[in-house]
Amino acid sequence: MPCQFPWNAPQFPECDAAYGGVAASCPYNSTTRPWGRGNKGTDVSDEIIVKDSNGAKLADGDSVTLIKDLKVKGTSETLKRGTLVKNIRLTGDPAEVECNTKQVKGLVLRTEFLKKA
Repeated sequence: MPCQFPWNAPQFPECDAAYGGVAASCPYNSTTRPWGRGNKGTDVSDEIIVKDSNGAKLADGDSVTLIKDLKVKGTSETLKRGTLVKNIRLTGDPAEVECNTKQVKGLVLRTEFLKKA
C-alpha cells in the first residue's frame, strides 16, 4: 500500500509512495531496508574480525608475540617485548584479546601491541 501524505508530493518511483524530495524517506527504499536488494537474501554476519598490529587475522587458540614492553596495571610486572603468549581467546571487542601468561593470569591485551607468532 502506498504511503499517504497530506500534501501533494512527488511519488517515489519504486513503490509509488510520496516523498518530500528525499528518496531515503520512503520506507520501501531498497537501499535503506535491511532486506534490500544488495543483501541477496543472506543474513548479516555478527562475526567480528580481529587483526593484529600487522593486519593478520587472529583466531581463538592462536599464539601471539608482544611488540612492546607493557606494564600490567595493578601489579608490579612488566611484560617484555618478544614475550610469547599462547592460546589467546577473542572477546566481543575487536581491539582486545584475553590470555594468560606465566606472570599474570586473566590478562586482557590490546591487539595493537601483538603480532601473530
